[in-house]
Amino acid sequence: MTEKAFDLGWGAEEEPDTAADTLTAVDSTRDAQRQQTQASLIADHVAAAVEEVRPGLDKIPDPVEPAGEGELTAEELERLELCNQGIALHKTAWFMAGKSLDTVATGRLFRQTPHKLEPDRFYNTIEEWAEVEKGISVSKCNQWRAAWPIGEVLMARDYDTNPGQVRELVPVRNAYGLNAAVAVYVLVADTWGKDKVTAKRLEETRKLMPGDLQLEDDEDPEVLAKTIKGVLLGELPASAPSIPPAVTQAVDRRAVDLANVFNRGRIPRSEVQLHLLQAFADEKDPTVFNAVLERMKAEERAAKKRK
Repeated sequence: MTEKAFDLGWGAEEEPDTAADTLTAVDSTRDAQRQQTQASLIADHVAAAVEEVRPGLDKIPDPVEPAGEGELTAEELERLELCNQGIALHKTAWFMAGKSLDTVATGRLFRQTPHKLEPDRFYNTIEEWAEVEKGISVSKCNQWRAAWPIGEVLMARDYDTNPGQVRELVPVRNAYGLNAAVAVYVLVADTWGKDKVTAKRLEETRKLMPGDLQLEDDEDPEVLAKTIKGVLLGELPASAPSIPPAVTQAVDRRAVDLANVFNRGRIPRSEVQLHLLQAFADEKDPTVFNAVLERMKAEERAAKKRK
């Protein structure tokens, strides 16, 4: 027999390489298909999860007459839970709207939006943009912008607050700062209980605060709450005698001018004081130090003349 007759192909060295390449290609294809399938499943799960939590009127059951006069049925309990979720969404949406308006206002993000009624010009103010574009009145725009930081802090502190309660705290924030507004809520919660806070109780507490009350906004809300409580109980003076009210009022007025320069809603007195102290202590720039020095010298000369 010839050598050819016993040739089983074992001597062909190129064929195993070709077969290996084919198997590798098949494995790669399977891996790619498996990854695509897995990615598709993940995408489906994500889409389903997003749809489940997506807010919308279609998620709220339509109004129907009660099933009876007795206990709620399982279906009614489910409908009640969905309605509670919808109502809870309102307070979060309220704060989100306020923060959105504040972000648009602070960054003047409306400045390149053509006016809906006068397309040849852009909007000049956040109030104009909100009223024309979004149907939000000027008063609501200002109120929501002032309210959302209060709601954000209270929610972060695990208080179950709502827009009606926060509205009662906006005047406190405007007068004394964010921490003072939170402090009033803390005071009411500590007095009546976290689950017994109402807009009415916040309003009553706010109205009891004397007009000449002085609070430092950089104080912790718990400390401010104790201070306010002491004032309301007559245990502490409403104002510190060291700084005359006329001076603090003048500082607040100038702080408003400063806020307008930076297009900010408000600059707390504590922030102004911090910059003043830093400028006073600046050895490289003695401008503020010299100004204080000249004022003190003038006051000393005036005192000597009075004698």
